[in-house]
Amino acid sequence: MDIQMVDLRRQNQRLRPELDRAIGEVIDEAHFINGPQVKRFADRLAEYLSVPYVVPCGNGTDALQIALMALDLRPGDEVIVPAFTYVAAAEVVALLGLIPVWVDVDPETFTINPGLVEGAFSGKTRAIVAVNLFGQCANLEPLRRIADDNGVYLIEDNAQSLGADYRFADGQVRKAGTVGHIGTTSFFPSKPLACFGDGGALMTSDKRWAERAKMIATHGQRVKYHHELLGCNSRLDTLQAAILEVKLPHLAEFNAARQSVAARYHAALADDPRWITPVERSYSTHLYHQYTLRVKAGQRDDLREYLKTKGVPSMVYYPLPMQKQEAFYGFARKGSTLGVAEELANSVLSLPIHTEMTDEEVAYIIDMLKHYGRE
Repeated sequence: MDIQMVDLRRQNQRLRPELDRAIGEVIDEAHFINGPQVKRFADRLAEYLSVPYVVPCGNGTDALQIALMALDLRPGDEVIVPAFTYVAAAEVVALLGLIPVWVDVDPETFTINPGLVEGAFSGKTRAIVAVNLFGQCANLEPLRRIADDNGVYLIEDNAQSLGADYRFADGQVRKAGTVGHIGTTSFFPSKPLACFGDGGALMTSDKRWAERAKMIATHGQRVKYHHELLGCNSRLDTLQAAILEVKLPHLAEFNAARQSVAARYHAALADDPRWITPVERSYSTHLYHQYTLRVKAGQRDDLREYLKTKGVPSMVYYPLPMQKQEAFYGFARKGSTLGVAEELANSVLSLPIHTEMTDEEVAYIIDMLKHYGRE
């Protein structure tokens, strides 16, 4: 059985007629940069998210950098970042001369812990980055309240959770990526909405930030060859936009397929004391971009090796928290307690999950997990 962590080939084969038509149109039109598909896709994504402005760009990391630049943060300003996350959020902070300040995460959702955020503030704090991790939103309502009460910005990294819903205490529901002052996302091939290479976007309800982001992404120009700001070259090319146009109407179907696989994992694995299955919070839907176990008693690496011998791939997202990454030595504040992030790095293990998984594949993976240590 050829089990993949993410099987892009089967999804592409299923959508091949639509994809071929869209790609063929781009080739025939030969408008490879800023073709009409780019604006069409941005408009359709904005409609899907119920947000006024979507600014496409080259990739998800660029989207985070452009967001920070659009908010006019300056070198020496501090940005609060979760200690357990992919490196991009912290990387762009440091590259811009800003100072990342680590905050520990919730042990059940792996997302930034709102109860610890204000304790990390200083007179230099200007922004908070909340990462919606593995398909589930961070607890965004209290984070937005903390940001607004303290006059700082909330940036929502939504690279792994496009299509998730966030529920406010009053019953209001908004799409993930639209609760912060600026949201960002990635269209990397393994993401919930994916293209055939790199791609990304920002989303916001503020016209000023949208205009600044659009200018920054095109060398700081509003009018060609008139550069008002220092910017970068970060474009979503026409071919990728055309592919995303095809896939966007299927996003709900993609997310439901992963949720169905996750439900089977839950039903079979939730009561096993050897690991802890993912926790779903009432404030957010969970898309299961990753299905991540917390393996107990230091058995993670042994379990991973066992699964490998049985033809079951797995991944560790992420093996080192931010404060342990060599690139960021010196940023951690004295007295910072980041024990949850460190514990997660030593215990998390993600199982295969994607839109094309068969019942037989899921059953086999479950069977191998149940047999672990009992053969």
